[in-house]
Amino acid sequence: QVQLVESGGGLVQAGGSLRLSCAASGRAFSSYTMGWFRQAPGIEREFVAAIYWRDDSTYYADSAKGRFTISRDNAKNTVYLQMNSLKPEDTAIYFCAADYYGLTLAEPEHYDYWGQGTQVTVSS
Repeated sequence: QVQLVESGGGLVQAGGSLRLSCAASGRAFSSYTMGWFRQAPGIEREFVAAIYWRDDSTYYADSAKGRFTISRDNAKNTVYLQMNSLKPEDTAIYFCAADYYGLTLAEPEHYDYWGQGTQVTVSS
């Protein structure tokens, strides 16, 4: 069993930055592919970024490429999402998710555990 707790959300002006953190409890954190997803009102949950358990390779949605960076610190059981050049359309609840030895990175149904989410609001 893994519990995930996100933090770091908030209100920021367009063009600003935020760094989200997701702290995981439980063992074998390094064996989990970790993903970030987001959900805005009236929109289905969408993939943002993921970091692969095997080699820490990273993958991004087109909307995140060049602006967001996912990283992990296995010693701290934490995954991060650095978000730069934020836009109003980035406003959403951001969720982290864990997939044990996960191979499919962008599909939320493949993730085993989810955090409660953290709100990100970008004002224009």
